[in-house]
Amino acid sequence: MTARIIDGEAVASKIREQVKTDVEQMVKSHGFPPGLATVLVGDNPASQQYVRMKQNRCKKVGIASFGHNLPADTGQEEVENLVRELGENPKVHGILVQLPLPGHLDEEAVLNAIPLYKDIDGFHPVNIGRLAMKGRKPLFIPCTPAGVIRLLEEVGAQFEGAEAVVLGRSNIVGMPVAMLLIHRNATVTVCHSRTKELPEVCRRADILVTAVGRPQMVKADWIKSGAYVIDVGSNRIDDPESEKGYRWVGDVDFDAAKEVAGAITPSPGGVGPMTIAGLLQNTLHAAKLAIERGATPL
Repeated sequence: MTARIIDGEAVASKIREQVKTDVEQMVKSHGFPPGLATVLVGDNPASQQYVRMKQNRCKKVGIASFGHNLPADTGQEEVENLVRELGENPKVHGILVQLPLPGHLDEEAVLNAIPLYKDIDGFHPVNIGRLAMKGRKPLFIPCTPAGVIRLLEEVGAQFEGAEAVVLGRSNIVGMPVAMLLIHRNATVTVCHSRTKELPEVCRRADILVTAVGRPQMVKADWIKSGAYVIDVGSNRIDDPESEKGYRWVGDVDFDAAKEVAGAITPSPGGVGPMTIAGLLQNTLHAAKLAIERGATPL
């Protein structure tokens, strides 16, 4: 059996087209587009590239983009003040602080300066708190975890009563994914570095989500036959045969795992495109919330 390959780019493309249509309607009805502000501190090449990708995607769907690039030695007060100014700007509906921040900055304090209704990353303590509670609904769900669930829905995964295993307990991916699966009535096990008999635990999973940052750690014999496998990992490994001398792989040994799984995401090309698509969705949602509150540009 060869697994169905879950094409994240194809799903993300559908999301982007819908966002573009909705943005055009918003401009027609209300006279302004959604606005996304990015805050980048320092000159990390990967962060710079990621911010450029976000800004380019915004442009393609009609979302206004406001980029703020600060030197690596910018102080805590200056960064927080900028975030608060953006929070008061009616043209800005979503604020994204690119992580990681330089080590001298208090990351949590900066993120907490983002108003709840502009927290398009979904990291505000209130949003995460609501996500963790039964019967509560956050204003925003973190983009990558939301993308994981959307991909599972696209291939017809049944959540009700399913046994789900999440490898990784980060605040950005692992924990929010686990909570989203619980909301859908899956029985969830969250694994980490101290989990005993990890391969055996993984083999129980009808749904397996990996987000550990270890290249090709999950082998084919860790996977239950017919399982849904979502690989969030993106790891750079040396490859002398590649033109660049390296290539990107996931947390799962994809070539072997696809012969066991029922459906599986590649990496790259699986979850990655969904993250930015989710960001566009959340920015549009933030603009709709602003309209409801009457907080629109003059």
